[in-house]
Amino acid sequence: MKPLKRPVRRGLLVAHVAVSVSWLGLTVGLLALGITAFTTSDPATVGAATRALKIFGDWLVVPVALLTLVTGLVLALGTPWGLARHRWVWTKFWLTLITTGLSIFSLRPGIDVAAADGAVDINLVIAPSVATGTYLFITAISILKPWGLTRRGRRLRFSASSAKSVDARSPRQTA
Repeated sequence: MKPLKRPVRRGLLVAHVAVSVSWLGLTVGLLALGITAFTTSDPATVGAATRALKIFGDWLVVPVALLTLVTGLVLALGTPWGLARHRWVWTKFWLTLITTGLSIFSLRPGIDVAAADGAVDINLVIAPSVATGTYLFITAISILKPWGLTRRGRRLRFSASSAKSVDARSPRQTA
């Protein structure tokens, strides 16, 4: 992919951070609602919490998850970080892909069942708990950038440095 121009890259970075933080906040909200519905004995509170879970699940989970995945993928492919050059980017991509899939194909159906039954089981407490931990881990590695290059990244860096050293050589000057 062609490198992104600076204004586009910066705008996309702001969008990615905003939507990623939104996903984290949404998940914490789902966790609070899940805990509330699971632990209370008040039917009105359970009903309100499951309705709120349904609204978040229907309107926010899928778009926020997909926007996080897409903006991150475009940033990875359009910047020098690359998708498979650095272990932290590669890890972040796979964790985002997995959590997006789980959000769409497991969390949302679980929320739909809870809303239809008017009761929440422990899965709607566990899933947002694990997701929150995962998103916090993804945030940490985005900031710390640990682990260095992947095998592909080392190979690309080596070939780039070899090309630079060959190109930097100047022909001998003769008198």
